[in-house]
Amino acid sequence: MTVSIIIAVKTWQNNLEECINKCRELDFSDFEILILPDTTPKGLFPSSLNQSQNKGTVPIRIIPTGSVSPAYKRDLALSYAKGEILALLDDDAYPHQGWLKCALENFKDQDIAAVGGPAITPQGDNFKQRASGLVYSSSLASGKFTYRYLPKRRRYVDDYPSCNFLVRKSIMQELGGFKTNFWPGEDTKLCLDIIHKLGKKIIYDPRVLVCHHRRPLFLPHLKQVASYALHRGYFVKKLPETSLRISYFLPSILLIGLFLGAVMSLFLIPIKIMFFLWIFLYIFLVLISSISKELRLIPYVSVGIILTHFIYGIYFLKGLLSRRLFEEK
Repeated sequence: MTVSIIIAVKTWQNNLEECINKCRELDFSDFEILILPDTTPKGLFPSSLNQSQNKGTVPIRIIPTGSVSPAYKRDLALSYAKGEILALLDDDAYPHQGWLKCALENFKDQDIAAVGGPAITPQGDNFKQRASGLVYSSSLASGKFTYRYLPKRRRYVDDYPSCNFLVRKSIMQELGGFKTNFWPGEDTKLCLDIIHKLGKKIIYDPRVLVCHHRRPLFLPHLKQVASYALHRGYFVKKLPETSLRISYFLPSILLIGLFLGAVMSLFLIPIKIMFFLWIFLYIFLVLISSISKELRLIPYVSVGIILTHFIYGIYFLKGLLSRRLFEEK
C-alpha cells in the first residue's frame, strides 16, 4: 500500500521541521508528504525543507490553501494525494519509526476503514507541557479515553482525534471528505460518517504511535479544553450518536453539584457535612491521579485537573445551550 502523509498547517512552525524529519526516518519507503499552509512559505521554510530533502527521496509537496479550516485543507489534499492510505498528522506531532508499518497491518482487513493510535507527550517537552500531558493522560480528567494519550489495548472505536489518524483514500472519496468547517470536532463527524453511513470499522492500535507536543498549563491548555468542550456540548444535539454520553456530562454535573452543595450547606447542617466530605474526597482523588515520578509536577497537575473539570463543565454547557456555533455562521 502507498501512503500520503497530510499535514495541515497555518504557517511555518518550528515543530513542523521536526515532524518532516521524523517522517523521513520512518521504517517504510512508499509514501509522500503533503504540507498545506495558508500561503506559500518563504525564508526558513524552503531552506529547511531542501536540507531535509537531501536526506532521501521522499516526495514533499507544498500546497498553499488560503486561510481555511484544517478539515477543508485535508479535503483539498484528496485531489493531490497519490497514496491509497491518507495519514493525517498534526504539525506539532511526529511519528515513531514503525508508525506506518504497524498501521498498514490493520488495513489487511477490508472492513477496517481507518486506524488511530495514541499521541503521547514527548520527553523533551518543557515542564508545563509535560504537566498538561499528565492531565490529559489522567483517568480523572479523560476517563475511559486515556488510550488516546497512552498505549492501551487494541480496540474498535467510534470517535478518534485526527492528530494521528489513517484512513483509506477510497473511503474519503466515497464520503466526499470531511465536508464540515467544525474545528475541533471535524474528526467526530468523519468517524460518525465512516461507521453509520458506510458501515465500516475504525481500529485503535497502540503500536501506531506518535508524539504530540502539548499546550502548556495553564492558559493555552485551558483554551484548548474550552474549545473541545464547547463543540462536544453542541454535538450532543448535532451528532448525538457518539456525543450523547454520560461521560461527557460529568464535569458539568460536578460543577452544578458544587454550586448547589455550597448554597444548600449554608442552610442545612447535614448537607454542609456531606458537602465538605465530598470536597475532601474529590481533592483526595485529584491528588492520587496527579502522582508522578517528578514530584514537582504534582501540584501543577492537581490544579490542572481541577481547572480542566471546571472549564470543560462550563463550556460544555455553553455548547449544549448554543443554537449555532461560529463555524456555521
